[in-house]
Amino acid sequence: MSIDLKQLKYFLAVAEEKSFSRAAERLHISQPPLSQQIMKLESELGVKLFARTTRTFELTVAGKALMVEASELLAKMRMTIDTIRQIDRGEVGRLRVGIVGSAMWGPIPSLLEQFQTKFPRVTWTLHEAGPNVQYEALRAKQIDVGFWREPKLGDDELKHDNLRQELCFRENVCVAVNEHHRLASKGYVELTDLADQPMLTLALDKSAFPRYLIQCCVDAGFQPTIFQEASEPQTLLAMVGAGLGVALMPETTSRIGWPGVIFLPIKTNPPSANLYIAYTAQDDAPVVRAFLNILNPAAAE
Repeated sequence: MSIDLKQLKYFLAVAEEKSFSRAAERLHISQPPLSQQIMKLESELGVKLFARTTRTFELTVAGKALMVEASELLAKMRMTIDTIRQIDRGEVGRLRVGIVGSAMWGPIPSLLEQFQTKFPRVTWTLHEAGPNVQYEALRAKQIDVGFWREPKLGDDELKHDNLRQELCFRENVCVAVNEHHRLASKGYVELTDLADQPMLTLALDKSAFPRYLIQCCVDAGFQPTIFQEASEPQTLLAMVGAGLGVALMPETTSRIGWPGVIFLPIKTNPPSANLYIAYTAQDDAPVVRAFLNILNPAAAE
């Protein structure tokens, strides 16, 4: 049996118009090819679809049944085609976003709100994890994009693992001190002001970012004294608020009111806390492409 969608479309036109001539006009074809397609459809099905007399033109019982089924089938096909096109435009699907916790204090929530507004049919989930965990999750295709901070990965490493990384938001590091700390009254500090201070830092084995900050201190001329490490930035700030030490934090951290904590800018050569996005280079997923276009609309033009 060989029945195509065109034959069903032609049949529905005749059934709805109750006239071959009107159906042909609606379909923008001549009447003979239309009649031939209907006869071919009847032959394939082995049934009569129309009861024709000199005065009447009615659907048979089989014709009425086919009219219902064909209408539903063609409507389903139109919905399928529309959905496929939406998927190709990134308007339907799933996006799994990896993120370091401190990134949620910056522009990421606004970015997600824009994405949600423009692509309401895309479901997205946040997966809070350190850069190392996100990197492996990207390689294993467990997340679609990842956000983490400096330092930028080397091109050779990215190429080896089929990943891309792009700078998305620039930001500097500031110093978080207790409100009663001797530095708290200053308008700004230098990194060297921290040389004799107990340093609170994110876990050095979980991310390259805290190791990068330690190296910035070394480059400024001193080896910082690491007092405590923590997995989450809010834990560091709680310890700063308790007067246990100082911490180098992204500037956007200061947008949140932390009890007992003062944030001071670094005057000379502040370390950067730039935020990068990473994603799989070989998988050109439409949803990821749509998300990147929200992040950098100029790149889509």
